[in-house]
Amino acid sequence: MTPKEYIDAVLAEKPSIKQVYWVACGGSMIDMIPASYLVNAQSKGIVSAFYTGREFCLMPPAKLGEETLVITCSHSGNTPENYDAATLAKSRGAAVIAMTNNAGSRIDSGEWPCWVYVWEDETPQSEKPAAFSLMLAAELIKALEGIDLYDALVEGIAKMDPILVAAKAKCDAELGERFAALCKEHKFLYILGSGPAFSQTYGFAICSLQEMQWQDCCYIHSGEYFHGPFECTEDGVFYFLQMGSGVNRMMDERALAFLKTHTDTLMVLDALEYGMDVIDESVRPYLDPILFYEMNVTLRAARGKVFDHDPDYRRYMGKVQY
Repeated sequence: MTPKEYIDAVLAEKPSIKQVYWVACGGSMIDMIPASYLVNAQSKGIVSAFYTGREFCLMPPAKLGEETLVITCSHSGNTPENYDAATLAKSRGAAVIAMTNNAGSRIDSGEWPCWVYVWEDETPQSEKPAAFSLMLAAELIKALEGIDLYDALVEGIAKMDPILVAAKAKCDAELGERFAALCKEHKFLYILGSGPAFSQTYGFAICSLQEMQWQDCCYIHSGEYFHGPFECTEDGVFYFLQMGSGVNRMMDERALAFLKTHTDTLMVLDALEYGMDVIDESVRPYLDPILFYEMNVTLRAARGKVFDHDPDYRRYMGKVQY
């Protein structure tokens, strides 16, 4: 089924959706955050929020009910927090859409519509959760009230695949070796970003580096940098800045200007230099995260080679009781 077909099916049963909640954990939650931004920025009649799965169950929003759509994603299909969240949502009368890479898994139980996606290097971005979530959001808004940037979003997603081919090669050639070397020199780094792309600032830290490389690091919102964290800035402290290509870029530029004069250890990944200039400016904020995710993958692989650390290796996840 397409995103439109999923939304049409929801609205056929619940024609007055007023809230949409995106519920998942880790990388799956990260992929859906830009869609939540899209709803809140583009819809006047729908309120959106994203939750980590267990918190949604422990502190469910008061508005969760018949006029709510809950969208959850579990890559393995067996994340207990996400299954519990979907079950809670259904019990409160909400519509539920699930996404997973694992057909027949717990989340793909037949209790609610479930999109099963393929996750391979050659899978088009339109068929991965980040873009699929954006289109679920866009289809919902379009059906209920209309959305001006719909065509630009569809066209932008289609352009992402060739952009990423060139961007990954450029990132590996220009940034990979230096990033790995700086990780050798520094046990800790700060990562900055803003807007919907902050989802991948967070993702770069907690998934690509902490989970997959055991690299100590911290994520900072570029807009919040000047409200406390910049006091730690000095020579010898490693900063990595993800510069977005959309309306939020001004926050990244302000951070960059300060960092250039207050630390001697700075790397910048500028989305406009990695192909996002060909995307319609109105949808760049929502598609920057797709670019940054692939750059995160490229950089963690470069670090992994130097440290002889396979990104798939875990010492705790799935191996011990927690």
